[in-house]
Amino acid sequence: MLTYLAFFGAFNPPTKAHINLAELARAKTGRDKVIFVPSKMLYIRDEQGKNLVYPDEKRLRMLQSIAEERPWMEVYDGEIRQKKQPRTYETLCALREEGKDCCLLLGSDKLPELEHGWMYVRQIAEEFGIVCLKRNGDDIVRLIREDEYLSSLAPYITLIDSPDEMQFISSSAVRERILEIRKLREELGSMVPIEILPFLTGDDVSQ
Repeated sequence: MLTYLAFFGAFNPPTKAHINLAELARAKTGRDKVIFVPSKMLYIRDEQGKNLVYPDEKRLRMLQSIAEERPWMEVYDGEIRQKKQPRTYETLCALREEGKDCCLLLGSDKLPELEHGWMYVRQIAEEFGIVCLKRNGDDIVRLIREDEYLSSLAPYITLIDSPDEMQFISSSAVRERILEIRKLREELGSMVPIEILPFLTGDDVSQ
């Protein structure tokens, strides 16, 4: 049976940090593959309040295109096919029923949310285990040690350090840049004929 890290998230859009850190965690834990599980668009928009939400199929295609040249990477569309967003534990159980031996992969930025923002955390920890990647410069050991709830989960959590250059890359930062680009294109469109915009914004400008 293949062993997996199950990586849940909006992937709105996927970043190099998502991909590179997932591969790092897989290598460090000796798992065979990482399976990416994108959340539903309605959940991202209505529950998480994210700006600029890419549709389910578009995020799925982005992940699938990334996975094409990465044998260690799989993409699971089980959550976005549901009528409502399932809980992480429910999806992990569904993956287990498909014969996948999974462990939950998450970033340390998610640790403070576990006690009050997640359901079935104890079951996830005890039945599947948790692999936690260092994010945003977090001192994960201290974070867990100083929190009574997280300390109780410590025996089930594997900690993975991550390169400094990957810790602060986020989908939120990417979306901010995309919105800035769109605004700049709108400003350009108000100043020049729309027909010449592709000429002005292309990569063939002489230096």
